[in-house]
Amino acid sequence: MDLNEIKNRLEQMNKQTSNNSGGGTSLFFKPSVGKEVVRVVPNKYNKQFPFTEMMFYYGIGSRVMPSPQNWNEKDPIQEFTKQLRSSGDKENWRLAKKLDAKTRIFAPIIVRGKEDEGVKLWQFGKEVYQDFLNMASDEEIGDFTDITEGRDIKLTTVGPEVTGTPYNKTSVGPSLKTSALSSDENIARNVLDNQPNPLDVFKRFTFDEVKAALQEYLSDGETQVSTTTTTTTAASTPAPTNNYSLDTNKTKSKAAQFDDLFSDDSSKGDDLPF
Repeated sequence: MDLNEIKNRLEQMNKQTSNNSGGGTSLFFKPSVGKEVVRVVPNKYNKQFPFTEMMFYYGIGSRVMPSPQNWNEKDPIQEFTKQLRSSGDKENWRLAKKLDAKTRIFAPIIVRGKEDEGVKLWQFGKEVYQDFLNMASDEEIGDFTDITEGRDIKLTTVGPEVTGTPYNKTSVGPSLKTSALSSDENIARNVLDNQPNPLDVFKRFTFDEVKAALQEYLSDGETQVSTTTTTTTAASTPAPTNNYSLDTNKTKSKAAQFDDLFSDDSSKGDDLPF
């Protein structure tokens, strides 16, 4: 083992971490209550579109879990929810909705007044995303990411005392005047060249890891599913909250029911890799 090579590699990784996180500051930007100004910068990894859409599972497993769909890979939870919805059972529809991945959007930004911290990732939901898309489609605003004639973005964030929820809420709007990304060519070049990639930031869970997390979730919740499709009627007795069953004739273990739903039996027409 070459210790010099190890030291060189460690130094390279430290430099990369410093570049990606603004010299040791947080990789992510989180708006503070009040007013702030940021600039959405051209996406190094997608020249045509500044935003990255990613899907995450919340409450399945011990932490937030990115969906394998983000990397164009098969997702066992997605396949599972398809099976649930195809059953025609109301309780299974509810479970499918609960299991659905949630979309989060990431934008590479710099914070005005803190340009020396480098590019950060701002994570937001569909409401802010819609506002950005509306801005982008407005011909009077134009390409707000343009490095010479783009626009800064003004943020206004209110806290729980205003929203009436445990969460802050941020609204966005374009600056009235166009401006350059930076008057310093070196800063502009650094911003364009050194950006964190959202797809590299999060752990990439394997198909089997996601499947295991789903199995554990179903077992912990005493959730029961099966493979027989039935039609619910108005006279049906509501099932307990955590008892989702499509089969009223016989009961299988949850593990067996789960595996049945993902069986690669050719009669089901599914092509799943386990």
